[in-house]
Amino acid sequence: MHFKSLAIAAAIAATCASAQAQTEIQWWHSMTAVNNEWVNDLAKQFNESQKEYKVVPTFKGVYDESMTAAIAAFRSGNAPHILQVFEVGTATMMASKGATVPVGKVMTDAGLTFDPKAYIPAVAGYYTAPNGQMLSFPFNSSTTIFYYNKDAFKKAGLNPDVAPKTWPEVFEAAKKLKASGHSCPMTLAWQGWTQLESFSTWHNVEFATKSNGLAGMDARLKINSPLHVKHIDALGKAAAAGEFVYKGRASSAQASFTSGECAMIQTSSGFYGDVAKNAKFAYALAPLPYYPDVKGAPQNTVIGGASLWVMAGKKAEEYKGVAKFFDFLSQSKVQAASHQRTGYLPVTMAAYDLTEKSGFYQKNPGTDVAVQQMIRKVTDNSRGIRLGNYVQIRTIEDEELEQVWSGKKSAKDALDSIVKRGDELLVRFERANKK
Repeated sequence: MHFKSLAIAAAIAATCASAQAQTEIQWWHSMTAVNNEWVNDLAKQFNESQKEYKVVPTFKGVYDESMTAAIAAFRSGNAPHILQVFEVGTATMMASKGATVPVGKVMTDAGLTFDPKAYIPAVAGYYTAPNGQMLSFPFNSSTTIFYYNKDAFKKAGLNPDVAPKTWPEVFEAAKKLKASGHSCPMTLAWQGWTQLESFSTWHNVEFATKSNGLAGMDARLKINSPLHVKHIDALGKAAAAGEFVYKGRASSAQASFTSGECAMIQTSSGFYGDVAKNAKFAYALAPLPYYPDVKGAPQNTVIGGASLWVMAGKKAEEYKGVAKFFDFLSQSKVQAASHQRTGYLPVTMAAYDLTEKSGFYQKNPGTDVAVQQMIRKVTDNSRGIRLGNYVQIRTIEDEELEQVWSGKKSAKDALDSIVKRGDELLVRFERANKK
């Protein structure tokens, strides 16, 4: 008995020792609701797949909050190993010298293969430095797409199986939905992203000079062009007529679509998981509308979502764990499952091919819309948008567009103001980061 109890005690001690030996990897993120469940599941799957490392995901507030918190934590020496940063924070992260370690370096230092060519070009290009080095790990890349309530369309006498393809058709559908008694025919989420950034690239028009900032820090905004003014003015008129109802900043409008209150919404493809789980009506996913008189439209949309940055100042063994986790996330099976669950883009072509072969797109019509919008050939106007201080510029876009929706400012005045105020921030960023 004595020897048996000693053996049990030894076994318990060994278990405790192995648990303590696990290297913890802190991962700060901004995923909520169904996407928060997805992030937790990914960490759980990785943790169960091996015994050396334990990834600990922690929600740290919305994107701009988590980025601010991580920068403060880095200064005090308490930064996480991995930080999820939304795409508009890319230029700021790139300029944060010494705060991050390029993901390519983390992978090669750990002896793992990392091929940027495996990623969808529009995704990889966004997170790659001018010298060709990939700086962050593409994680939840999304793009803007169009969702509509088929039941509401039917009730309004619209064909539920045909999405409005152009903006004039969208405005016409909104009128009919209003006439049929719908209190919110159309709404928008992430208005700066959907109505200025994606709108520009989809129409192959300049958002900012210097290839939208990708070709240099001396970029300046160009979103007060006649086309931009025409579009924001048309939305302003729709708002005045009650055909477009503004529901707040960032993703706050999305709940009004899943509840059935609003019949049409333009937002992230990453909203799909929420709609699939919570919508109690027939719905469809479709490409973004465009103005048919604009030459070169539709072109392609740009990515939204976020990537994973590796923070500096950690131990070599911890970086090895980060690399192993990224290697796990890169597996085609994991990528394909994530894409099918969330609506985020499959960030590798292999994951897209796997999803296509599985019949997922056939069984779930519209789930390939985001990919189809992204894999077109890009131009200098549509490669992406990389501007300094862009988190603050997005806030300016929100402030000024809200003035249009409430009838307090004309579209031209609001867009001129965005350009003026935004350019001041771009100049400041350029001065602060000149080599």
